[in-house]
Amino acid sequence: MRVAMTAMNGIWRGAMVAASAILPALIGVASAVAAPPMEKHYYLPDAAASKIVSVAKTGNVEAEVTVLTEAVAIKETGPKETVAKFGEVYAFSPAFIAIRREVPTMLTFWNLQPDDEHDLMLTAPDFTVLLHLTLAPLSKTSYVFTFHKDGIFPFYCTVHQPEMNGQILVLPPTSTK
Repeated sequence: MRVAMTAMNGIWRGAMVAASAILPALIGVASAVAAPPMEKHYYLPDAAASKIVSVAKTGNVEAEVTVLTEAVAIKETGPKETVAKFGEVYAFSPAFIAIRREVPTMLTFWNLQPDDEHDLMLTAPDFTVLLHLTLAPLSKTSYVFTFHKDGIFPFYCTVHQPEMNGQILVLPPTSTK
């Protein structure tokens, strides 16, 4: 068991390094090519994207995950030097989610900031935009996601890049043997 966990940790670290190395460059490309119109408050998967992930407001849920927006360094609480050099810094917590393919999972996003709007852009492994949502200040937004493909699905706030991002790792279904 320990050997398997060590191997999985090594694989995961390799995937994280690979994704973090190419994500900033590809986010700009994906945003320029595949981003939905920003006048909409949300963008849900079209017919092509729904083959990768189905998204619904309600449904039978087998798993749940809550993701919070987290203020890392903001003008109200500092540190002042960090904010002066980098601007306000936010993060998603957790930034990594592992779920199973074909398992309806309720993902709830809480924007805990009273004066900052965030958004959520979910992309396919090839960085095609699958979903775009506005996360209004002090709001809770929930959707049921059912992924139909395995892989690493990046998500990020387009307003607070490059630091506010995360990944959903979609694993094969568990065997019933």
